[in-house]
Amino acid sequence: MDGRVIYLMGPSGSGKDSLIEAARDGLRELKCEVVRRVITRSAESVGEDAIGVSSAEFAKRREAGEFALAWRANGLHYGIPAEMNRWLQSGQHVLVNGSRGYLSQALERYPTLLPVMLTVKDEVLRQRLLKRGREGLAEIDARLGRNALFVAPETLGETPIHLLDNSGDLAETVARLLDWIRLNVEQDRI
Repeated sequence: MDGRVIYLMGPSGSGKDSLIEAARDGLRELKCEVVRRVITRSAESVGEDAIGVSSAEFAKRREAGEFALAWRANGLHYGIPAEMNRWLQSGQHVLVNGSRGYLSQALERYPTLLPVMLTVKDEVLRQRLLKRGREGLAEIDARLGRNALFVAPETLGETPIHLLDNSGDLAETVARLLDWIRLNVEQDRI
């Protein structure tokens, strides 16, 4: 495949959806498509531009081979439509809103994958989770506790993981993401 998978990860509330939306035009300029995830969460849920399906519909799609990647996290099923493989084969890069827990499996499927770990300071994360309003205080505290136990690795095996702090200005985070993608995908074409 000529295109590369940009695999964006980070804790819930780190700003992945905001970053993706703010970077969308810049990503297009870099020949990078953003793939919409299929999630077993109501389409009316506040958050990312995802395709909401029932658990039965998700299972049906998975069995039909409609997903390039699929995993379960936080009580939900997530799928990346197989259409991304056509984009990759045509030379397009693809940004995937991925899962930390599924990174090793994604790397097995796409060995040239470029992982990006979005990080955010705990106090900023707490405020974002409160503002989002999806979880109660106990759930937010539990989520922050799990994040404190998780230390973002700098590599997975021999694959470097790019750490991108999103605690400050979103425009600065977008610029750093686009610069990093530009540097890494152009380097491959030399």
